[in-house]
Amino acid sequence: MVPGTAGSAPAAPAITHREERVDTPAGPVTVDVVVADLNRAGLRPALLTGATVGERSSVPSHAQRGGAAAAVNGDFFDLARSNAPAGPSVRDGRALTSAVPPGRRLAPAVPGAEQGDVLAFADDGTPRLDRLTLDAAAPGPGGRIRIDTLNAYAVPVGGVGLFTPDWSGDRAAALCGSDTDRDAPCAPDRVEVVVRDGAVAAVGPPGGGPIPAGEQVLAGRDQGAAALRGLAVGDRVTVRTALTAASGSVPRTAVGGSPILRDGAPVAGLDARSRDPRSAAGYTAAGRLILLTADGRESTSVGITLAETAEQLRRAGAVAGVNLDGGGSSTMVFRGQVVNSPSEDAYRLVPNALGVVEN
Repeated sequence: MVPGTAGSAPAAPAITHREERVDTPAGPVTVDVVVADLNRAGLRPALLTGATVGERSSVPSHAQRGGAAAAVNGDFFDLARSNAPAGPSVRDGRALTSAVPPGRRLAPAVPGAEQGDVLAFADDGTPRLDRLTLDAAAPGPGGRIRIDTLNAYAVPVGGVGLFTPDWSGDRAAALCGSDTDRDAPCAPDRVEVVVRDGAVAAVGPPGGGPIPAGEQVLAGRDQGAAALRGLAVGDRVTVRTALTAASGSVPRTAVGGSPILRDGAPVAGLDARSRDPRSAAGYTAAGRLILLTADGRESTSVGITLAETAEQLRRAGAVAGVNLDGGGSSTMVFRGQVVNSPSEDAYRLVPNALGVVEN
């Protein structure tokens, strides 16, 4: 029988949603699962963001603006400060952010997780777990100046951060705190260098606000500040920057997240006590994308642990997956509707979401 002719079985929907009630030792939990067949023509994963990395919107707004049929909130982020995501992010093949120091990632600890972990997608939509590392530098009078972060809310102690027009927030605050404590004092020595059209345009204290097209800002602290002070207005500077992938293939789309499911099994040692609303994403052996939320902080849904989150991904058919931001951020949209029950009265505004777009 030729597919699509009379008498043949109709094709399964490319994107589906289901709600399940799951029993846990602490009580029932409502879990929502979206499955998207990325092998189907016209279906692609997408990182949904605002105009800048710290611009926040609700997941429904992200989905509507990006034309996504389904979406879930994305990476953990610097809530109420820069609002920038904690991990690497790639949208339509363009690197937006690199990872902050591991001790500054506002997320539950996951055994084996490393700086730069992402859920990534190739040009054809094939999903994979990967790790993205920033490879960036600029020339200086004393030699090569290493650049540690790209549009990140925390520049490591002694380091240099690169900020582009994708960043619109306070750059001075990124030079505060330590690699493990966001509330530690600001570095005593901080400086930024504005590069315009390949030459140093200004050297001075770090600032904030939008960065015009054609400009880049190098902001350094401690030893990084000392290295930048060797640059003078008029010096020619070519900033080289790239995200390199552990897989060897730079993704078209990537969202930061800590792997909790690998090779079909939950990561050993995941927390099995703390219950919260959770969001996660993973993929099946056949390349289908799975988006998942679990409601919590409600009398009718008590939340799940990280260990249970990994198990729910596995039950949904995933062979690998990551933990995404949870708590009040956990929101799932399907066909224009919020299908889970977020724990906050108003939908939390988040900097990015992982969506599925139908072309």
